[in-house]
Amino acid sequence: MTFSIEMLCSLPKIPLCLFPLCPVVSLEPRRGTEQARTREEQQRGSYQKMIGNRIGHRLDPYLYRVLRKILPERCNPNFFTLLGFFATLFASVLILSGYWLLAGLAIVLSGLFDLFDGVVARKLGKVTPLGSFLDSVLDRYSDLLLLLAILIYYLKRGESDIVVLASFVSMGTVLIPYVRAKAEALQVPCNVGLMERAERIILLVIGVLFNLMEPVLWILALLTHFTVLQRIYYVWRKLRISRHDEFRF
Repeated sequence: MTFSIEMLCSLPKIPLCLFPLCPVVSLEPRRGTEQARTREEQQRGSYQKMIGNRIGHRLDPYLYRVLRKILPERCNPNFFTLLGFFATLFASVLILSGYWLLAGLAIVLSGLFDLFDGVVARKLGKVTPLGSFLDSVLDRYSDLLLLLAILIYYLKRGESDIVVLASFVSMGTVLIPYVRAKAEALQVPCNVGLMERAERIILLVIGVLFNLMEPVLWILALLTHFTVLQRIYYVWRKLRISRHDEFRF
């Protein structure tokens, strides 16, 4: 049986409303899915926050009460930043001289100053880009000065295995904030990870005070690089999701 144009034209016309509608292309993200993913990311991030983010701001009212009694109202938070750096520098000299107990106490004092500068800045409304920049740079110097002092101390004693271990820890210590800075340059907040600065300082204090430096360095060597990988995966996942949302129809 053959069909002609006349036969096709003679067929009854079917209203268009009876045809199944084609899916409409939408360039807007699916809000329900996006909100669910955002809640999931926030929940996952809350489990991965470091000690400084979890506890630090909760101590602000108590620390500020103490500081308000002993310091003038117009105290500059950068003053505490510099005090913390010089306390770490002093601790490094003590490590090189073999005074481990005093070095541990100096590191604790440095950590307190590091808490105080943030408390004063937030409570007095003196949070500035310059202060944040100075604090971040001096923190990097402080971390590496301590590790350099430990490295030189064991190098003088001829313990090459601990020297290599301390060098590996230094690499992880540098890479953790670098990955975060690079992620934030790509508009991806990256404050996740197991071994941020507060955790590293606590472990170093334990190692210095209780003569447990070698096992502490092993822990730091493993967990600092694990944190780097953790952040790399987190940023990769966030960028992959954002790119998927850009091209999703």
